[in-house]
Amino acid sequence: MEPEPQLPTDPQVLRQLVLELLSTLQEKNRRIGQLSSQLEALKRQLFGKRSEKLDSDQLLLELGAWLTSQAEASSEVQAPAPVVSEEADSAPRKKGHGRNPLPKRLPRQRTEYHPAPEDCVCPECQGTLRRIGEEVSEQLEYVPASLFVHEHARIKYACPHCQGNVVIGSLPLQPIAKGLPGPGLLAHVLTSKYADHLPLHRQEGILQRHGVELSRQTLCDWVKAGAAQLKPLVEVMKDEVLGSRKIHTDDTIVPVRDKDRDSMRQGRLWIYIGDAEHEHLVFDYTPDRKRDGPQRFLAGYKGYLQADAYGGYHGVYAPQGKEREPGAIEVACWAHARRKFFDAMSSDGRRAPIALAYIRELYAIEKRARDLDAETRHALRGQQAPRILEAFRTWLDEEAPKVLPKSPLSEAITYARGQWDALTRYLEDGILEIDNNRAERALRRVAIGRKNWMFAGSDEGGHRAAIVYSVIASCAVLKIDPYAYLRDVLQRLPSCPPADLRNLTPKAWKAAALLAAKVN
Repeated sequence: MEPEPQLPTDPQVLRQLVLELLSTLQEKNRRIGQLSSQLEALKRQLFGKRSEKLDSDQLLLELGAWLTSQAEASSEVQAPAPVVSEEADSAPRKKGHGRNPLPKRLPRQRTEYHPAPEDCVCPECQGTLRRIGEEVSEQLEYVPASLFVHEHARIKYACPHCQGNVVIGSLPLQPIAKGLPGPGLLAHVLTSKYADHLPLHRQEGILQRHGVELSRQTLCDWVKAGAAQLKPLVEVMKDEVLGSRKIHTDDTIVPVRDKDRDSMRQGRLWIYIGDAEHEHLVFDYTPDRKRDGPQRFLAGYKGYLQADAYGGYHGVYAPQGKEREPGAIEVACWAHARRKFFDAMSSDGRRAPIALAYIRELYAIEKRARDLDAETRHALRGQQAPRILEAFRTWLDEEAPKVLPKSPLSEAITYARGQWDALTRYLEDGILEIDNNRAERALRRVAIGRKNWMFAGSDEGGHRAAIVYSVIASCAVLKIDPYAYLRDVLQRLPSCPPADLRNLTPKAWKAAALLAAKVN
């Protein structure tokens, strides 16, 4: 049995000892809360739901209880109550059931099934039955993709009298000069890799099943050549995006093989999304996450830039004083702010739901404004959002001194207060969005592909991925078949003058296709 510790008898020393113990206990509690929050976040990431949805009734109950307590504490000052949306009380709409009709554009192969001849005799008069109609049912079938050899025959002509003066037909320019793949096969390889997330080694096996032996290095060379053809086109798309009134941007990790050190390092793919008039998604690759990447891409841009709070954008934003100087205007993301409060739920289940309830009411306004034009959306936000934001800011200021430093809730409150001007800037213009989810959704394509191709072989491979992803992602947003687009554009790019490249961007290509369909 251990002897009891000898405590000092001096009251002043005992007081200092108690204060020291309390300080240590507070620090341990803070650390335990922080680790518990990190553990909960990891468990959610590995095993739980990725959604941040919570019971709306629970959020409103927590917020109502807090407002009631505030009103009882002070009858003179009461925080304005958030607007409760009609959607909060209504049951969620259920999706319809049933089979969707098959597209009319698909080719039909008809097979008729007639009764047996002995069944076509009337059992009463022994007469022959006549055809009176039919019942048609549709079944969706599949024919595997096929390869074929396209022979380019250059016909020769010569003078029969002079035995000379030979002329020969000229070949059209090809995506790969003297290369084996035609535009269709090259488009298929690019689409399979960057749209369907099929790495080249899997495509190698698929081609072998069709009886064609092609090495992975050959396919890699084809991807390199295809990206080189598309690069000038993507530069045009970049110029159009930089002409937007607003740009959404974000970045994600790309593992890159470092041949010098025989190991992996982290490169970055950045996404830049233009507005509705410049509807392109352009990716940019950088070997690291230094600020010179976005600064180089966004040099001279003067519109709204919606992004997270990454410090690398600070050199792009214009200083915001009484009079705005030229440069990008920062717009923050409420989804990032909400995520921080959601992560604080495990360590502070009393106060975090209050913040989530305020944010939920802001999103309820966006739900009502979703299908409105920019001017009407701006007016609706101006009528309903400011008082919710004012009440939320009051709550943040009141709670900031009460929470433990460096706790998850403290970090969430600090983030929201520090980004407040940028978080509320979406009220300035109806074209702006409340969050940056548009960019995050676009980066999911890279995240899914990364699980399949695992890493980029070099920085050059990262640049090639950025080029092709720009085309594939833009086609997806515009609802264009990326294979059909690439097959046509790769055939036309070798002979296209630089001045005509704007006519081959995905948006221009779709507009031309729709016009041609109307004419025909």
